[in-house]
Amino acid sequence: MKVRAYLLMIATVALWGATFVVVKAALADATPGAFNLVRMTLAFAVLAVVYRKSWRQINRRQLRDGAIVGLCLAIGYQFQTIGLVRTTPAKSAFITGLLVVMVPFFSLIPGLHPAGAPRPRWNAFTGALLAFAGILLLTTPAGAGLLPDFSAINLGDVLTFGCAIGFTLHCIALAHIAPRVGFRPLALLQIGFCALFMLVSLPLVEQPQMHWSPRLIAALLVTAILATAAAFSVQSWVQSVLPPTHTALILTLEPAFAWLTSFLLLGERLGSRSVAGAGLILSGILLTELVRPRPSAAEKAARAQRKAEPERLTT
Repeated sequence: MKVRAYLLMIATVALWGATFVVVKAALADATPGAFNLVRMTLAFAVLAVVYRKSWRQINRRQLRDGAIVGLCLAIGYQFQTIGLVRTTPAKSAFITGLLVVMVPFFSLIPGLHPAGAPRPRWNAFTGALLAFAGILLLTTPAGAGLLPDFSAINLGDVLTFGCAIGFTLHCIALAHIAPRVGFRPLALLQIGFCALFMLVSLPLVEQPQMHWSPRLIAALLVTAILATAAAFSVQSWVQSVLPPTHTALILTLEPAFAWLTSFLLLGERLGSRSVAGAGLILSGILLTELVRPRPSAAEKAARAQRKAEPERLTT
């Protein structure tokens, strides 16, 4: 079972990496907001049929929770796709991957820290410094001396950084909400509300246009059915089988798959400066997610208390 879980997760991450190129090509035939709206609506329709029995489990609190997660997801996808119009697939993927580094720091904000989650330690701070240095190298050309030229920064890269913030909030919201909401209702609600928020924000984002072409239809089917509906289901099952650190390691491959796909299909090449930046970002992500510092005395005490609580209830 574990071998199948590893293979499915690697295939899912490879698919997510490839979608950066697929969406980039499709945006020649559709505006970003219109593409996202059709994608999420189609994904919701698929999940609504597949998980049709889960509608009975949904209550008011779950509707509220689904709306919160769906809003964060919509923010992430809107910024990512609008930014992708103005930047390259590889850069978009590496900047999106910064969410792994940002989650621990956003968790320091009062009210955002998930119960039981460890506080950021030295590896998170070091990883953030590496990732910050990497994003400077990846997104800005060299200026005078060693300093980057901020006047030439790409607007698409800035918008994509907004996407990393949106997905960071999505991860934190899931950490709070997922333990009390079943996966199927949560999948339905977050995708449904995501599509709803995209519909509401569409007039504010753009004047929607779509030129229906085989390329656009194929991209919508791939991203909606495979990269959203199916991938969400696969990831949830894999995380119930594999250790979290193993899943996290596989997830760090997404930017690499995006760059490889972009290189093979679009001929995108990263210069030495960009390659160094991408390497620093990936190193920061790996350090933050995979290195586990020893828990502090306070964390050990809190963990022991949580383990003892069920025993008190049964005695």
